[in-house]
Amino acid sequence: MSRPLRVAVIGAGPAGIYASDLLVKSNEEVSVDLYERMPAPFGLIRYGVAPDHPRIKGIITSLHKVLDNPKIRLLGNIDIGSDVTIDELRTFYDAIVVSTGATGDRDLRIPGADLPESVGAGEFVGFYDGNPDFERNWELKAEKVAVIGVGNVALDVARILAKTADELKVTEIPDNVYENLSLNQAKEVHIFGRRGPAQAKFTPKELKEVDESPTIEVIVDPEDIDYDQASEEARRASKSQDMVCQTLEGYALRDPQGAPHQIFMHFFESPVEIIGENGHVVGLKTERTELNGDGSVHGTGEFTTWDVQAVYRAVGYRSDPVNGVPFDEGEAVIPNDGGHVLDPETGEPITALYTTGWIKRGPVGLIGNTKSDAKETTDMLFLDWKDGKLPEPQNPEPEAVLSFLKEKKGLAVTTWDGWYRLDAAERAAGEPEGRERKKIVEWDDMVKHAGPQSHQGDLS
Repeated sequence: MSRPLRVAVIGAGPAGIYASDLLVKSNEEVSVDLYERMPAPFGLIRYGVAPDHPRIKGIITSLHKVLDNPKIRLLGNIDIGSDVTIDELRTFYDAIVVSTGATGDRDLRIPGADLPESVGAGEFVGFYDGNPDFERNWELKAEKVAVIGVGNVALDVARILAKTADELKVTEIPDNVYENLSLNQAKEVHIFGRRGPAQAKFTPKELKEVDESPTIEVIVDPEDIDYDQASEEARRASKSQDMVCQTLEGYALRDPQGAPHQIFMHFFESPVEIIGENGHVVGLKTERTELNGDGSVHGTGEFTTWDVQAVYRAVGYRSDPVNGVPFDEGEAVIPNDGGHVLDPETGEPITALYTTGWIKRGPVGLIGNTKSDAKETTDMLFLDWKDGKLPEPQNPEPEAVLSFLKEKKGLAVTTWDGWYRLDAAERAAGEPEGRERKKIVEWDDMVKHAGPQSHQGDLS
């Protein structure tokens, strides 16, 4: 091939950025256009990590270095499948990689889950992280709140609900989030897990951080510290899981601290009903469970009704389909063989179409999993290229797709140069208050900073 291999990567979160990085580093004859529906890149690192977790947001620094590579071109504010179809993309690229992640909430199928104060944790995360797709205002009248789930998202939600607004004002939260949180009435937050401490999905550092605020006390009932043979084996097999158990044991053994906000962690309590009265949440009913010996649990028939006025469901994220790409509604993933997108009718790979990240394998795993995912996918793509399985696109010239997006589609494309302008604007907004940045929420405002500049004749 006398020209570079042209690849479109859809989704500029960590999965898409790592795939782009591998593509351009593995072969000099590759260039990537990285598409993003939002006006700004970084996906769940920007819109899924709690604002008081700057350490995790530091991952953006490494992602920055990837996107500074001139062989990767960011094209934002473009909804692939809506603004531009997959078939239209095929005319410009040798291959397409879908890495659109997961932002929706999985359902909790129990009675009362549809009550207005029963909400997905992802919706609340979208609110406090300033995602323009989500609510700008959040009613926080409940004094007692339940959070269902024992992963890091549950910890984030509980911690944000238990902290004061002033504690969070030093972060990047926008003004509307601060104003809403300043009206928060929550005094007690109850986290519920169906199994025991050895099955909790917290990471050790995040579990310790939830107790670091002087306004928060974490409370664990000593009766909830229980292990069967499989639980003991899980602790021995994983230093991380053992540290989680040790931290929870420490919370259970200490004396009351008297902090104004309390986070109760309840294990062996399986939610069975969200109780409503006059159309509003007034309680959560759980069934006590016991370990079976293999890490699983069974119900005991002993029920407890907890006095709560709101329930946050932190039971996992769910991916949304991309128009023109096969989607398994049951598993909420793109059907694939580890990299190739598969035709659901034949089970055969669809030519030149690939997937990586959470939409490939579901919303599990950390950054390390995302990197190995990307390598598996890009290795398959390169092998197909080597074997001559990628068809020649009609218009592979890099400028051809820019003309198509701007002139034919009339899209206000945001770019990597534009991100630097948006980043500068957010930092400038935070500076008068002594903050590193204040996040810009409104979609049009982000496009104004990151999109086409009136004094320039191109898309940058």
